[in-house]
Amino acid sequence: MQLPKSSLKLVVEVVDACDLMPKDGEGSASTFVQVDFLNQSSKTKTIPKNLNPVWNQKLVFDFDQTHNHNNHLFIEVSVYNERRPIPGRNFLGRVRIPCSNFVKRGEEVYQRFQLEKNWFFSSVKGQIGLKVYVSKQPEKKSNPNSVQENTNLDTKTLFNLPKSEPEKEISTVSLNQNFVTPSEYRIEEPIEEPFKATVETIQHVHNHKVQQEGVPFTMQGIKLRSRNLGDPEDYNLKDTNPQLGERWPSGGGGFGGRGWMSGERFASTFDLVEQMYYLYVRVVKAKDLPPSSITGSCDPYVEVKLGNYKGRTKHFEKKMNPEWHQVFAFSKERVQSSMLEVFVKDKEMLGRDDHLGRVVFDLNEVPTRVPPDSALAPQWYRLEDRRGQGKVRGEIMVAVWMGTQADEAFSEAWHSDASAAYGEGVFNMRSKVYVSPKLWYLRVNVIEAQDVVPNDRNRLPEVFVKVQVGNQVLKTKICSNATTNPLWNEDLVFVVAEPFEEQLFLTVEDRVHPSKDDVLGKIGLPLGAFEKRLDHRPVHSRWFNLEKFGFGALEADRRRELKFSSRVHLRVCLEGGYHVLDESTMYISDQRPTAKQLWKQPVGILEVGILGAQGLLPMKMRDSRGSTDAYCVAKYGQKWVRTRTIFDTFNPRWNEQYTWEVYDPCTVITLGVFDNCHLGGSEKPNGTGGSGAKDSRIGKVRIRLSTLEAHRIYTHSYPLLALHPHGVKKMGELQLAVRFTTLSLANMVYVYGHPLLPKMHYLHPFTVNQVDNLRYQAMNIVAVRLGRAEPPLRKEVVEYMLDVDSLMWSMRRSKANFFRIMSLLSGLFSVSRWFSDVCNWRNPITSVLVHILFLILIWYPELILPTLFLYMFLIGLWNYRFRPRHPPNMDTKLSWAEAVSPDELDEELDTFPTSKPHDIVRMRYDRLRSVAGRIQTVVGDIATQGERIQSLLSWRDPRATALFIVFCLCAAVVLYTTPFRVVALLGGLYYIRHPRFRSKMPSVPSNFFKRMPAQTDSLL
Repeated sequence: MQLPKSSLKLVVEVVDACDLMPKDGEGSASTFVQVDFLNQSSKTKTIPKNLNPVWNQKLVFDFDQTHNHNNHLFIEVSVYNERRPIPGRNFLGRVRIPCSNFVKRGEEVYQRFQLEKNWFFSSVKGQIGLKVYVSKQPEKKSNPNSVQENTNLDTKTLFNLPKSEPEKEISTVSLNQNFVTPSEYRIEEPIEEPFKATVETIQHVHNHKVQQEGVPFTMQGIKLRSRNLGDPEDYNLKDTNPQLGERWPSGGGGFGGRGWMSGERFASTFDLVEQMYYLYVRVVKAKDLPPSSITGSCDPYVEVKLGNYKGRTKHFEKKMNPEWHQVFAFSKERVQSSMLEVFVKDKEMLGRDDHLGRVVFDLNEVPTRVPPDSALAPQWYRLEDRRGQGKVRGEIMVAVWMGTQADEAFSEAWHSDASAAYGEGVFNMRSKVYVSPKLWYLRVNVIEAQDVVPNDRNRLPEVFVKVQVGNQVLKTKICSNATTNPLWNEDLVFVVAEPFEEQLFLTVEDRVHPSKDDVLGKIGLPLGAFEKRLDHRPVHSRWFNLEKFGFGALEADRRRELKFSSRVHLRVCLEGGYHVLDESTMYISDQRPTAKQLWKQPVGILEVGILGAQGLLPMKMRDSRGSTDAYCVAKYGQKWVRTRTIFDTFNPRWNEQYTWEVYDPCTVITLGVFDNCHLGGSEKPNGTGGSGAKDSRIGKVRIRLSTLEAHRIYTHSYPLLALHPHGVKKMGELQLAVRFTTLSLANMVYVYGHPLLPKMHYLHPFTVNQVDNLRYQAMNIVAVRLGRAEPPLRKEVVEYMLDVDSLMWSMRRSKANFFRIMSLLSGLFSVSRWFSDVCNWRNPITSVLVHILFLILIWYPELILPTLFLYMFLIGLWNYRFRPRHPPNMDTKLSWAEAVSPDELDEELDTFPTSKPHDIVRMRYDRLRSVAGRIQTVVGDIATQGERIQSLLSWRDPRATALFIVFCLCAAVVLYTTPFRVVALLGGLYYIRHPRFRSKMPSVPSNFFKRMPAQTDSLL
C-alpha cells in the first residue's frame, strides 16, 4: 500500500564553501554539492574554477510521517569537483548531519561545517556553510529543466544527462516515502489524540533485559527495618528488594476471569516500578436526558461511586446532551465493594439533587487492559431507576476497565486518593512532566554613540549606557573622555527565554550629579530581530537612532512628537554556542549548547523508577494532628517530572517511571521530596499561616550518572536529610530504582576526552561574577516560566532543586571544604612521613631496599616512568576489590553536619539579607573577622615565600644575591663537567644518608632562604 505524501519539507540551503582542495590540476576546482537523504538526491549548479564558491541554493526533500528515526538517520552533504571534458567527478569532502539537529522554519541559523573524509586516504580540507530546517509551507519550485537525480543511477548515467542551468531552488524526486518526521514537528499537524506528557517512547528497547535475568517476580511489598533517628547507620544508603517488572497475573488482577492477556506477558514500559492496579472509569457523554418538571431543563452531572469513594464531574447548565470526557481512577487496594455505580444527577439550586438514572457494573466482569493495547472503546448504556426497578429515559457513554499506572489515562485521571482535595487542589495533585524554557545568552556590545547632546549645553556630558531586558539591568562604565561622541566597546550579557516576551530597552544617560542622571535618548528593540550565532565569528554591527521626548510638568503632558537626539552603535546577537547555566556546575545535569544544530547524539538512556517513601515526618497540622501530602520532583537536563501527590500518608507509594536521554555521563540527576500545601484544605504548615503558604522541603537526593554501572538496576533507599536549627535531621527515606543504559561504548569513550562545556565557554569565557549573576537570572526565568504551568511547579521548589543558595556563606561548609583539602593532602603527608622514616633508618630493611631501588633507577633512568605507571595500574587493580557497590549519597560526616554548633546552623539558615537582631549580627561579624584573619595570615605566609624566591635575583639584599649567583656559576661548571647520573647519585645518597651523618640543626640552604627579604616590611 502506498503511503500518503507528507506535507512537510526538509530544506537544505547550500550557501557557500571555503578553502577547498584543488583537484583540476590547475590549482582550482569546478565545484558542486550533492545532498542525499534516504533515497532522495539533489545537487546544486557547478561553480567553475573557484575554491571559495557561493551557491545560495535551496534543495528541498520530502518528509514522511510513519516512523520516528530522528536519532538514526542522517543527511549527507558531499562536495565534488566536476571533471571536464571527460565526464566524472572528484570527491572534495562531505558532512553528515543527524536528523535530530533539524529545526523548524524561522529557527535556522547559518552554520559552518568542517568537511570530512569518506575513507582514510582521502585528501580533504575546507568548510561548507549550510542552513538546514523543516518547513511546512511549500518551497518555491525549481525550473522544470533542472537536474533531478536518482541515487540508483551510476556516475556514468548521471553525467550523460542533458545539462541545463538550474534555478536557485531545486526540487527532488522522492523514491521512497518511508521516512518519518521527528516528533517535534508533528505538533504542527492536527492532533487527534491527547499528547502523552511522559516521554517514554524508547523504554521498550530494554524490556527484554528483565526477562533475561531470570529473576522470579512476585507481588510483594517493600519491608524495611526501622532504626532510631540517633543511630549513625540511619543516615546510610540501604539496599531494598522491590519486585520490579512482575508478570501480569492472568485474569486481570483478581477481578474475575475476563483478562485479555496471558500470565506470561510483561508490562510494556514500567519495568522499574511495582505494578499498581486501578479501576478506570471514563465518562464520555450522555444523551436524551429527561428535563426537570419544574424548570423544563436539565443541569446534569455524573457521580461515580465505589464503596465509600465518590467522584463527580463538572455540571452543565440547561444541557440535555452533555459531554464530560473525564476519567476516574480507584486504587485496587482501597476497593471496598464489588459493584461500581455511575449516577446521572440534575443539580438543583435548593434542596437535594434529582436522580436521573444510574448504571451498575459488576467488578468481576470488568476487562483488563495493558498498553500498548488500544484504548477500550466506550459504550452506550441505558439508564435505569435508582432502585433498579426498570429502565428510564436517557443514555450514558461509559468505559470501565482495570489497568495500571502505565495507562495513558493515569496522569489526567481523578484519583480516589485525592478525594479530600477540592477546587484547584485537585489539579495540584496530578503528576506532570515539565520542560524548561529554551534559554539564550543575549550579548549586547555597546560600541559608541554619536551626537550626544546634553540638556545643559554649557558642559560636556559624562555619558554611560543602561540596557534593560525584563528585570535585568546592566550599565556600561562612564566614558573616560567627556565628549559628545563617547566610545565604550563593552559587552553586556543577559539571559532571555523563548518565546521572547520582553524587549531590549536602551537609554543613553548623562551623569550630572552622583545622585542624578539625565536621559539623553532611548530606544526599544524586539529580541526576535537579533541575529543568532553559533560560534565566535562576529556579527554585523548596526547604528540605531535614539528617541528623545520633550517633558512637561506631568507625565500626561509629554509632547508626542519625536526629536532626533543621537544614534548609538551596537552589535547584538543571541548566543547559541553557549550552555546557559541555571544550576551549579558541580551538580550540572545538561551541558548541551542552546542551538539544537550543535547537539551531539545521546550516549545513553537514564530510567528512574520513583517507588515511594518511608517514614516521612509530619510537615503540617490537619484536624489537630500531623499530616504530610508528599510528592517527588526529579530534574535532569531540560526535563522536570513531578509525581502525583499522595494525600495524608507518611509512607507514600508513587511507582512512577520516567526516562531521560543522556548526552554526557558526567552529569547529576536531582530528586527532591516536598509537602504539598496547596490542596484547598484547612491544613496549616508549621511556622506559617494564611493563603501564602509554600510547599515545604522534605529532602533531596543527587545521583551522579558516571558512578553507575551500565545496564544494572540499582534499588536503594536514600535518606532524606535536612538541616534544622537544632542539627541535621532525617526526614524519611526515598526508594528509587535506577538504570543507566549505554548506547555505544565508542561514543562513551569519545565523550570522556572532550570538554565539559561547549567550546564557546573556552573561546570567549565569562568572568566568575558574570557566571554567578547569569545563573541567578536564568534560575529566576526558569522558576517564572514553570510557575505558569498547570499544576505550577512553584518557585520554592525550583530554587531548592537548582541550589540557589549554594553560594551563600556557611561556617559549616567552610569547615567541610577545609577538611576535604586536608584529606587530599593526607596522602602526601603520609608519603612524607614514610620517607622521613626511611631517611632516619627507623626500619633498616626498608631503608636498604629503598637504597637498592634508588641505585637501579639511577643506573636505568628509562625505567622511572614505566615503573610509575605500572605501580598506578597495580594500585587500580587492587582497589577494584573495594569499589563502591552503590551510588554515593549525602554524607553527614563529610558535610560536617553532625558536629556543627546551633549558632552556626542558625547563621546558615538565616535569610539574605539577615533578619537577626543587631547584637547577634555583630557577634557573627566579629567571628567572621577572626576566621578571615587566620586565612589572611596563611595567604600572607604563602606570598612571603614567593617573594623570597624572587629576591634571590632581585638584588634587594646585595650580599645574598651575590652569594647566590656565585653559587649558580659554580653549580653550572660542576654540572657541565660531571655526568648527570653521578650528580643524581651523590645528591640522592646525601639526602637519604644515615642519621649518624645528620645534624639536628637546619641545613645551610634552608638558613640562607629564610634570611631572604620579602615585602612584608613595606606593608602598612
